Amino acid sequence: MQLTYLKEELQIPQGISVSLEGKKIRVKGSKGEVVRDFAFAKGVEMKISGDKIEFEAAFLDKRAKAQFYSVIAHVKNMLVGVTKGYTYKLKILQTHFPMNVKVVKDTVQITNLIGEKNVRVAPILPGVKVNVKGDEIVVEGVDLENVAQTAANIEQASKIRGFDKRIFGDGIYIYSKGEEQ
Repeated sequence: MQLTYLKEELQIPQGISVSLEGKKIRVKGSKGEVVRDFAFAKGVEMKISGDKIEFEAAFLDKRAKAQFYSVIAHVKNMLVGVTKGYTYKLKILQTHFPMNVKVVKDTVQITNLIGEKNVRVAPILPGVKVNVKGDEIVVEGVDLENVAQTAANIEQASKIRGFDKRIFGDGIYIYSKGEEQ
């Protein structure tokens, strides 16, 4: 079954400027700027009218309808990101060997994980800040996707393979995610 026509509006909060160039949307706020290209959303039309962003689409099947609402969700995340920002918190767990975690340029380096001599490296994506404080890592930024991917990179870099997880729980794990307060 196809839907004939869908139209949704998003209110632009005060203090945020939104510009649209084709399907590329640029959102600027007090915390920073996020740019996203929605060229993949073929049937979705976007336009800015006053203090609203309007989304329109016609003749949608189930997949196109899902894509329509995904675009809206991404834009909502952009609006929240430039006003409040996003924070992920990770916990460093070490039971057998003292692990060292440090930020070097645009990477996080993990040394001495379960006594390994090699250094594990996790990339930090653009626009993301990583702070290591004791046994906690704080990942912050305005782009939700970059913040979440950086946190996932750190968690994956510290994953231990070939050991019993019940005994060797060492690693870095995400324990909190969401908007900054």
